[in-house]
Amino acid sequence: MWTGTWVAERLGVRLEDEELRGLLGLALRRNPKRAHLLVSTVLGKHVPQRPSAVLDAGRRLGERVRERLGAAEAARSVVLGFAETATGLGLTVAHGMGSRASALHSTRRPVPEVPRYGGFEEEHSHATSHLLLPEDPDALRTGAPLVLVDDELSTGRTVRNTVAALHAAHPRDRYVVAALVDTRGGADVASLEKFAAELGARIDVVALAAGRVGLPDDVLERGRELVAAHRDAPHPAPPPEARGTVRRVEADWPQGLPDGARHGFGPREQLRLEAALPGMAERVLSALDCLPAPPADGAPGTRAGGAPPRVLVLGNEELMYAPLMLAGELERRTEGRAEVRFSTTTRSPVLAVDDPGYAIRTALCFPAHDLPYHDGPGGAAGPHGPGPDGPVERYAYNIAGQGFDAVVAVVDSVGDTPALHAPGGLLDQLAGCVPEVALAVVPSYVPDGTAPRLPAPLHGPAFSSYAQDEVAWLLRDLSDVELEAPTEEREEAIQAGGAHYAESLPVEYQPSAEYQRLFHDALESAAERLARAVGTVTETVLAERGPRPVLVSLARAGTPVGVLMRRWARYAHGLDLPHYAVSIVRGRGIDSNALAYLAAHHDPADVVFVDGWTGKGAITHELFQALAAHPRFDPEPAVLADPGSCVRTFGTREDFLIPSACLNSTVSGLISRTVLRADLVGPHDFHGAKFYRELSGSDLSGHFVDTVSARFPAVRADAARDAAAAASADRTPTWAGWRAVEEISEAYGIGDVNLIKPGVGETTRVLLRRVPWRILARRDAGTDLDHVRLLAAQRGVPVEEVDELPYRCVGIVHPRYTRGATGADGKAAR
Repeated sequence: MWTGTWVAERLGVRLEDEELRGLLGLALRRNPKRAHLLVSTVLGKHVPQRPSAVLDAGRRLGERVRERLGAAEAARSVVLGFAETATGLGLTVAHGMGSRASALHSTRRPVPEVPRYGGFEEEHSHATSHLLLPEDPDALRTGAPLVLVDDELSTGRTVRNTVAALHAAHPRDRYVVAALVDTRGGADVASLEKFAAELGARIDVVALAAGRVGLPDDVLERGRELVAAHRDAPHPAPPPEARGTVRRVEADWPQGLPDGARHGFGPREQLRLEAALPGMAERVLSALDCLPAPPADGAPGTRAGGAPPRVLVLGNEELMYAPLMLAGELERRTEGRAEVRFSTTTRSPVLAVDDPGYAIRTALCFPAHDLPYHDGPGGAAGPHGPGPDGPVERYAYNIAGQGFDAVVAVVDSVGDTPALHAPGGLLDQLAGCVPEVALAVVPSYVPDGTAPRLPAPLHGPAFSSYAQDEVAWLLRDLSDVELEAPTEEREEAIQAGGAHYAESLPVEYQPSAEYQRLFHDALESAAERLARAVGTVTETVLAERGPRPVLVSLARAGTPVGVLMRRWARYAHGLDLPHYAVSIVRGRGIDSNALAYLAAHHDPADVVFVDGWTGKGAITHELFQALAAHPRFDPEPAVLADPGSCVRTFGTREDFLIPSACLNSTVSGLISRTVLRADLVGPHDFHGAKFYRELSGSDLSGHFVDTVSARFPAVRADAARDAAAAASADRTPTWAGWRAVEEISEAYGIGDVNLIKPGVGETTRVLLRRVPWRILARRDAGTDLDHVRLLAAQRGVPVEEVDELPYRCVGIVHPRYTRGATGADGKAAR
């Protein structure tokens, strides 16, 4: 039954569009200014809903805004959600439209420490005053379009009040109103158009559904009579022994992360929240007794009676977005084991009627716990009296009697007061209707004027020998820090567990004259094959990942490849693609501040991560794992060579010598490998690296990319054919390289796949940067291994010729290295 039937039959309210019925139910307000309430089924406010459905509705609305504005204007737009219902919706819309500005929502909670930018009135509301408290007021002073987000657009009066106030403070040319439903009548539409013309600005309206709401002339009087004739649906109090338990769950909220968009919430904050969600979700799940552990056979766990337990994540008034994101993470992690729903408490006084044709079945009423009692007219207000910012009674709907096994109540620290825990308070009310109540408290964010800004990228020639437009390094310059340690000393510390490989740097290998000749010979013989692979992978990226991708190389091996891909796009298509280099560290993940920078300046969907080659696929796996918490980024990298069959986007799957693997910084812009150490890289810094200016006399970075790009004309047709063939081929990764590594580990008694480095490039790195134990070389490898054999001879490392090997060679790091140790074969380490 439609949940608007009861009101429609008794009050004469009609929804004159079937599409509206799919998004709305109806209820009666306890408000003399309005009789009816349009109750959204996808907002997650009054009606518990699947968090994925709530997030999807906001995303779809954001995509419609993006279509209306165009991608470029949408990206720079500022988004403002209306309190209290659209505080979470505003942020989901901002993400759906790809806005890279800091989103904001209005608030009814004064924050004395934050100056008011402005305010406006919502005339029909139960609590009319809205405040704007941005941490960065300049965010509202740009000429970018302003997107106003609400759950419904009924008359447009609030929009006009808001736009008038903001336009007076800072005029702009364009506004967009985004609502889940647009129910304005013809006169209201005309009124907004007239207002826009008088203002000299354009005001667009987008919605998921639009239609008329038919109201009888005496709707207010009939509504008051209906409310007076019906009491709230009763919820019998359980006996004391049947009351639910209440426990606190430590959320472990990231320090300094805003709890919502009251003062602004941008891409950097979104990434920090996404990264923290898995840990927060696990702590919540471990605190719920009702949730069964995943059975060994993979079948869904159930409670008594065969149905999965029902868990509600309950936000708190304006605190909608953080609880919604937590609910979404819980939903993903408990698929098949639980039914997760999301809703929030509210200030809206609504009549509850326990009827399947009515949208608000039950109500919990409790004193406000997020503010002290205010001095209202005539003295201190009691728990049911008005305060200057609205009524002091609060509500939670559709919880009692709805079969929930647990409620996770999420409040901010301002709301964690004695009133929350007191008899009759929210927790007490919840314990009266569900078996388990878990309380998670997140710190209330108050700007202190010291909010860190994202660092700026580094460019050549000040940092790296590449030209300024070739690559922007999202790294911190540690050139003046002594980080190098002898290779043997580093290896011993790493294998002993006392250090991570990213905490120090190896001494840069200075190639002999003989080795440099090998590099030049290899480059000359492989340049055309390299150029063809560059063209193939770039054409594949342009065809499959968007017309203007953002190339993001994984420093440092990916950087020369990214430079070459950027050059191909310019040569073959006249495109000037952005190109960045970022750090990813095995076991530590990708640089989250670099991700935040990318999200703040580009649509994450346009980002294509670039690497040089795959070995066994460890970094590919690390990238997928690191980006699992950031679904707006595509974790599938594009690589020049994929001998390990780990990715779908590649130039070739041959294991051949890529000459840039022969050298270290002198073929990668004179940049070291990246460094991640707590005493050098703070929580708001990019990962670090060094610029070896002193090696400029040996630098071959420009020579390498110039030599390869000079071959572009000769291979353009072949690369186009290769990319076309790849488009119709089955490129599903087989991870054959990983399986081969596991077999080698077992055959040689290594016990750690991280010590086995397959492929020409990775074997070269073993010889340059680690303590090698032995090299496995395929008998038919030919001249591609000349440099490997030379390096092995220089370091006294045996080269073992083998027949069955999916790679041309495999390097094995000494498996149990300490200085003076013996290897698995009993021989002393060299």
